[in-house]
Amino acid sequence: MAEIEIGKVTHFFDRISVAAMTLTGSLAVGDTIHVKGHTSDFTTVVEAMQIEHASVQTAKSGDQVGMKVPQKSHEHDRVFKVVP
Repeated sequence: MAEIEIGKVTHFFDRISVAAMTLTGSLAVGDTIHVKGHTSDFTTVVEAMQIEHASVQTAKSGDQVGMKVPQKSHEHDRVFKVVP
């Protein structure tokens, strides 16, 4: 499967396991993302995301979104969308 880079992690909230990221591409609930960094490397399905504490179904380039992730991620980790 191919991957397209769509953003970077800007902050990780450890207590609630939420990654904040700035997007350079589009993302929607149901998409599969791959987070890769120096010590991070995991794939997950986007189950929900928020912009400014409001739930959204889609986000576009330039948006800053937050989403729950299954593993710790770090600032500057790259975010890829997995495409078939």
